[in-house]
Amino acid sequence: TQYGDNVKLKQFDSFSALLDDFYYEKDRIERTKQNSSELQKLVSNLIQRTARKLDLQRAELEQCADREQLKINAELIAANIYQLQKGAPFYEVYNYYTNEMTRINANPALTPNENSQRYYKEYRKAKTAEQMLTSLIAQGEDELSYLDTVADALSRAETTAQIGEIKAELNHTGYLKSKQKPGTKAPKPLAPMEYESSDGFIILVGRNNEQNDRLSLKTASKNDIWLHTQKFPGSHTIIVTEGREVPEDTIIEAAIIAAYHSRARQSSGVPVDYTQVRNLKKPQGAKPGKVIYHVYNTLYVTPDRDLVNKLSK
Repeated sequence: TQYGDNVKLKQFDSFSALLDDFYYEKDRIERTKQNSSELQKLVSNLIQRTARKLDLQRAELEQCADREQLKINAELIAANIYQLQKGAPFYEVYNYYTNEMTRINANPALTPNENSQRYYKEYRKAKTAEQMLTSLIAQGEDELSYLDTVADALSRAETTAQIGEIKAELNHTGYLKSKQKPGTKAPKPLAPMEYESSDGFIILVGRNNEQNDRLSLKTASKNDIWLHTQKFPGSHTIIVTEGREVPEDTIIEAAIIAAYHSRARQSSGVPVDYTQVRNLKKPQGAKPGKVIYHVYNTLYVTPDRDLVNKLSK
């Protein structure tokens, strides 16, 4: 029991059947690992590289925090320019913001007016850098979040076909160079995972980001219920309503399924947001799998493998 949900209990009619199943499964897992190892290494390197770049940009942004002081220095020098002389390593001036004398470093080779202009120039440079860095950091955070979802989907991929779809997604998003020969047909997209709630409602679950997009933005009806773990990468989950009112038990079961198909699989008290599909929006230029929503409710559930297996179709 110490292995929790990582253990699957099976019973067999004979030792021979048990060994056949064991070695078949072992071979399948090994093949899957071999097929995914290159992708896992690529995604891991991309995550580390993006995280390092973000750290550097955030450090640069912190350096821009004193830009207002640069502007104040320029203003104070200009306001006291009549009593300042060239050649001084610093200026002692009256600071009308604090009502006290303050010392401002100066370049002795420059005139007071030139020192004032130098501070203005540094201020404008810091302001521009702050705007650029803020934008770059937001883009980097989005990219890191997306790569995190790819890593999560890859960690839960169980077949060569599922790994192939993730590889194709990385191809489409430009992280992998296409090696597909001209004229070669792309494989048919995999169907989403399918479950049926105890109340008889169909629950569909995406296997990767591109399938999440198709499921939530094309397949699902506007009145269907969409679920996703809050602040955890995971699969988009859809309750197919067919215009019916969805019982609370079905929403809870779908939330458990959504939590199970996420990075929070081994956690408890997992927050799962749910809302009608009509409330979802895809930001322009957003990576696959990313949607935004502002109207929603949240359930806290604990993933339950036995329940998930029981409801699987």
